[in-house]
Amino acid sequence: MELHLRVDGRGDRTRQVYQQVRAAIADGLLRPGEAVPSSRELARRLGVARNTVTLAYDRLTAEGFLRSRIGAGTFVCAEGLSPVSRPPADSPLRPRSLWDGIDGGPDMSATAAEFDFRAGIPDARRFPFATWRALSSEQLRSAAVGRGAHVGAAGVPALRAAIARHVGVSRGVRADAEDVLVTSGSQQAIDLVARVLLAPGDVVAVENPGYPPPRNAFRALGCRVVGVPVDAEGLVVDALPGDARLVYVSPSHQFPLGMVMSLRRRRALLDWAERVDAAIVEDDYDSEFRFGGRPVEPLHRLDTSGRVLYVGSFSKVLLPTLRLGFVIAPPPLHAALHKAKHVADWHTSVPLQNTAAAFIEQGHLGRHIRRMRGVYTDRHLAMLRELSGPLSAHVEPIPSVAGLHVAARLRTPADGTDVAVAARVEQRGVALQPLSRFRMAGTATAPGFLLGYGAIDVADIPEGLRRLRACLE
Repeated sequence: MELHLRVDGRGDRTRQVYQQVRAAIADGLLRPGEAVPSSRELARRLGVARNTVTLAYDRLTAEGFLRSRIGAGTFVCAEGLSPVSRPPADSPLRPRSLWDGIDGGPDMSATAAEFDFRAGIPDARRFPFATWRALSSEQLRSAAVGRGAHVGAAGVPALRAAIARHVGVSRGVRADAEDVLVTSGSQQAIDLVARVLLAPGDVVAVENPGYPPPRNAFRALGCRVVGVPVDAEGLVVDALPGDARLVYVSPSHQFPLGMVMSLRRRRALLDWAERVDAAIVEDDYDSEFRFGGRPVEPLHRLDTSGRVLYVGSFSKVLLPTLRLGFVIAPPPLHAALHKAKHVADWHTSVPLQNTAAAFIEQGHLGRHIRRMRGVYTDRHLAMLRELSGPLSAHVEPIPSVAGLHVAARLRTPADGTDVAVAARVEQRGVALQPLSRFRMAGTATAPGFLLGYGAIDVADIPEGLRRLRACLE
C-alpha cells in the first residue's frame, strides 16, 4: 500500500517518520500483516537519508508496531491501539437549507426480512451470474479496456445500438443509437435531463403519489415541484399547472399505484405538452414484465412533436446494483446531454457497458426476461389469490397487469396509519412499504401498502400475507 508521509526541515526527521507511521497504524490505515515500504524506498520518496527511516523503523519494531522478516520485508504487527488522531468533530461548513427537506430514501441494503415484500427488487438469485462473469472477464481482457482510454460521454457505441434495438423490439420505441445516452441508472438520466432543460424556479409536475427520487432531484436543482393527482386512468391531465416546464410520469405502470395511463389520457398529455411548450419525461421502469391485457404503447411512440424523453433502466430486469440506465432524447438535446453527462462523471463504466452490450446482443437478456416473466407471473397470480381471500376484508388491490408489485388500499384503517401497521408487521418478519410514504408532504393519500413479489418465492407469499392480516385484525 502507498504510504503518504511528509517531513520538513524543522525538528527531528526520524521522530517525524516514527510519529506518522505509528499514527497510521493506530488509526487503522495500516493493518496488521500489511507491508510497509522498505527503508531504502521510503527514504528515496521522502528525500532523506536511509538511516533516518531505519532508526524510525527500529523504534517501531522495538515497541511492537512492526516486525521484520529477512528476505520478505517489514510488516505491521500491532493491534488494538487507541487512535492517535481523528478529523475534527465539527466544521463551520453547512449544507444549503433545501437539503433539510429532501428525503435520503430507505436503506435498500438492509438485511432482508424473512418475508420480503419490498417493491422494486428483482430476484437476484435467478440472475445468470456465470454468463455475466464470462462476458465481463472477456471484456476486462479486451484491448480497449487495457489501454485505459475513456470513451465518449454518451456511452459505448455497441451498447447504445443494443439499447435502441432492444426498446424498439420490446417496446416499439423508435430510436437510433445516436438518440441513446447511457447513464448510471435511471436516476442519473432524470437528473441530467433536468440540468439540461430546467432553471432554478421552474415548475415541474410529478405524479402524486409518485416516485420520490426524481422529485428530490428536481428540488435539489431549485425547481418548484407540484404534485398532480392520479386516478384509475393515470395522471389527471386537467390538473396539470399551466406554467409547468416539465412533467415526470410513469404511464405504463404508475408508481406506486400500478394503473396504466389510458390512451385518452396519453394523447391528452401530449396535446397539453405541445400547447404549453413543456417536456415529458417518461419513466418506463418495469414494463418488460407484463402479465395480461394488450401491450401499451409508450408515450414516446405516440409523440409526433419531439417532446418526450424516454428513460429506462436495467435495475428490474438485471440487478439494481449494476446502476445501468439510459435516456432516449430528441436530437436537439443530444449535445447538451452529452456535456451534462461528461460534467457529472465523464461516462459510465466501460467494462460494464461492454458486458451489457454483449449480454443483449448475444440474446441473453431476452432469454432472461422471458424466463423471469414466467416466474413473476406465478408470483403475481399468487399475490392476487391471497388478496382475494380472507385478507380482502381489510385491503383492496388496485388493478395492475405489469411490474413487480401490487398496490393495495386499506378498506378500514386499522389501529394507526399504514406506517404504523408496517412497523408492527416488520416485528413479525415481514417487510413492506406503506403507500403514504410516496405522497407529497401536505397532501392526502388513501392508506395502503406496496406488495412486491420480486424477492419472495410463491410458497412464502401466503404466510407473509397471513402475518399482515394478523396485524390488521
